[in-house]
Amino acid sequence: MQSSSPKYIFQHSNPKPLPAKSIFITDTHIHELYPNLFKGTRTIVFRPGEEHKTQETVQYITKELLQFEAHRKTTIVGIGGGIVTDIAGYAASTYMRGLPFGFMPTTLLGMVDAAIGGKNGVNYGLHKNLVGTINQPGFIIFDTAFLETLPDHEWSNGFAEVIKYACLFDSALFDELNRNDIRYYRNNKEALNTLIQICVQWKTKIVNEDEHENGNRKLLNFGHTAGHAIETLYHMPHGQAVAIGMIIACNIAEKELGADVSIGQKLALLLSKYDLPATFDFNVQEVINVLTMDKKRNDTGIEYILLKNIGEACITLLSFSSIEQALVSTKNGSNH
Repeated sequence: MQSSSPKYIFQHSNPKPLPAKSIFITDTHIHELYPNLFKGTRTIVFRPGEEHKTQETVQYITKELLQFEAHRKTTIVGIGGGIVTDIAGYAASTYMRGLPFGFMPTTLLGMVDAAIGGKNGVNYGLHKNLVGTINQPGFIIFDTAFLETLPDHEWSNGFAEVIKYACLFDSALFDELNRNDIRYYRNNKEALNTLIQICVQWKTKIVNEDEHENGNRKLLNFGHTAGHAIETLYHMPHGQAVAIGMIIACNIAEKELGADVSIGQKLALLLSKYDLPATFDFNVQEVINVLTMDKKRNDTGIEYILLKNIGEACITLLSFSSIEQALVSTKNGSNH
């Protein structure tokens, strides 16, 4: 199994045909968008969407790897968004107990978050990423030319994770995001490339310090605890659910840490600039039911990521009753 940091390659070019010796894993959407990319390659294609991020898809990939006579020297390359890279990394990590693999993320969310850090896996029922591995890719190729075909809503999804880094670690980045908007970054390739590299640097720093999430890597779960539950229950895009989850965390921080109410208000305004929601009418009990089996729970509650201020976060063990109260206060925007 791989454990060292991956090699990062940043480029902006029209995606070129791939080398024939590797085996590529992608979804039908990317395969149809870039048919010339996959000509003459051994490619495994599965249907897109969270509903296909399952053990059954990995079993299908395993069968295809056998058909291609993949062996321990075969390199697997996942090309697509976060779902593709999660599945490709998991399949590569478990086939023959581990093949070398790398990623070419094709979405902003994949480039700034999902493809980085070595977390690979699939969902089980209502529980996101319940089954998987932590195993680093050998390389990640960041080619921003892929973003030229990215739909509008996927830009917003990616910026939820960018905003997350700003909230956790980088108040200067938070201010920069406030000065700009999605259109600015879409039209300014240099600014976009710099933004992606800043996010990559933040996540890489945290992962290198704590690969297996025993300490500060837990901070990267900001917005994801309740966010994942809402995402799964309501089939909501990941970034939108994380945005709501970050606001829920701000409401909790006000009650548990005495954090200033203005933190959540500033975040809600920034989210709106990037076409992300700050409120959603969810069923509190349904969300709590999913959270009771969250990966971050223990016997008494869940380790929750809260903001003391923009750029400063902490890990706090919360009871389910405290979380439930925050969910009630966030529902329909009663606080913000």
